[in-house]
Amino acid sequence: MPTSHPNAAAIVPEAARFRPFETLLDRDTALALLREAVAGADDGELFLERRRSESLVLDDGRIRNASYDAAEGFGLRAVRGDVAGYAHSTQITESALKRAGATARLAVGAGGGTLAEAPPGTNRHLYGDFDPITEASFAAKIETLRAIDDYLRALDPRVVQVTASLSASVQEVAILRPEGGLVTDIRPMARVSIAVIVERDGRRESGHYGGGGRIGLSGLMEPGHWQPVAREALRVALVNLDAVPAPAGMLDVVLGPGWPGILLHEAVGHGLEGDFNRKKTSAFAGLMGQQVAAKGVTVLDDGTIPDRRGSITVDDEGTPSGKNVLIEDGVLTGYMQDRQNARLMGVPATGNGRRESYAHAPMPRMTNTYMLGGTDDPGALVASMKDGIWAVGFGGGQVDITSGKFVFSCTEAYRVRDGKVGEPVKGATLIGDGPTSLKNVRGIGNDMALDPGIGNCGKAGQWVPVGVGQPSLLIGGLTVGGVA
Repeated sequence: MPTSHPNAAAIVPEAARFRPFETLLDRDTALALLREAVAGADDGELFLERRRSESLVLDDGRIRNASYDAAEGFGLRAVRGDVAGYAHSTQITESALKRAGATARLAVGAGGGTLAEAPPGTNRHLYGDFDPITEASFAAKIETLRAIDDYLRALDPRVVQVTASLSASVQEVAILRPEGGLVTDIRPMARVSIAVIVERDGRRESGHYGGGGRIGLSGLMEPGHWQPVAREALRVALVNLDAVPAPAGMLDVVLGPGWPGILLHEAVGHGLEGDFNRKKTSAFAGLMGQQVAAKGVTVLDDGTIPDRRGSITVDDEGTPSGKNVLIEDGVLTGYMQDRQNARLMGVPATGNGRRESYAHAPMPRMTNTYMLGGTDDPGALVASMKDGIWAVGFGGGQVDITSGKFVFSCTEAYRVRDGKVGEPVKGATLIGDGPTSLKNVRGIGNDMALDPGIGNCGKAGQWVPVGVGQPSLLIGGLTVGGVA
């Protein structure tokens, strides 16, 4: 994957940077209003944001969508106990801040709280202060999308439709804390996505691939990057042309490395977020220090990996991101915490307080969640199955946090009999529950990989970018939904 692009023209110029306390608000006045709002509270902050984003989509040889969006605003929060008052506005003005403070203040009531200590500071920066939107001209982006379309159609006559997209954004945040500290961050993001539909003898199948991160867009626009992405999307589509209906029943499953870690994210990750465990609605509630997975299973949430899609220098409360061990050698060792839930549970915040935008209050969220690799040869894991499924690619899925039950659809999977990889299958869904699946891990590959940078996570109506990863995993006894 390309690293942050060094193009000086894309650096956010000093004069153009988001400095709300120099251009929109008096900092001392804003701090006084924030302190008034949180007087007698346990915590609170003023979160200010400016975001710009651009997206271009070429579909079937034509530009289907070209959008540019710019927004800015603030959110003010006051927290006391397990109650939070939150108000936000698109107007960053003193009068709007006064109204927001009065609204947030309602959660504090008569007060009586003790203001929590400020988060620790950090000089670390995990990505460049640049604007990927401005790295290339609009015409160059259109030319790249058309080149992708031409390239795929020239590769194989069975290609009947190509959808390619380029997207880039930059988010600038400033977080004013009631103790007077100010935390700022500039968060770039870029991505390329390619989907292809192929047809043979009247049958149509599709394939999709893409990726990116907190990196430059111009690197993703280089043929040396997007051509392999295009070929991978085409390969998946052609594999699916030969796919037969998936079997149904209880089968062993080998999950491939990288993006299949989305199953880990949904089935396990959400259940390890602090709010669900404090409220005892998670399948993992009350199990700290207990064996919740097979020996050898170690799961981390790590927001400190440079340039990754899910990485954050600081979270949306101003806490530095962390490399947090959640499960170590099968034993539950930690939860992901924002400040409020950490305080109520008597543990440190872990840098996982995230929000979609200034219009949303923060909550515990994942960053890059992955399982460490083991010592098994991935090929040997597949060869060990007498009758099973090798699941290489995943699409959508859902999970019930309370029970841990999940359902996931496979976008690329193969039948395995007597250790031999056979025909590709379509329509396969994997059904199980996170706690049981973790305990049924029978083999951990030595091929741990992170996903290519495509993940978004939804929770309580909020979406944030995330990363996942894992090695090849052999899991015994998953229910495969398909054709009986």
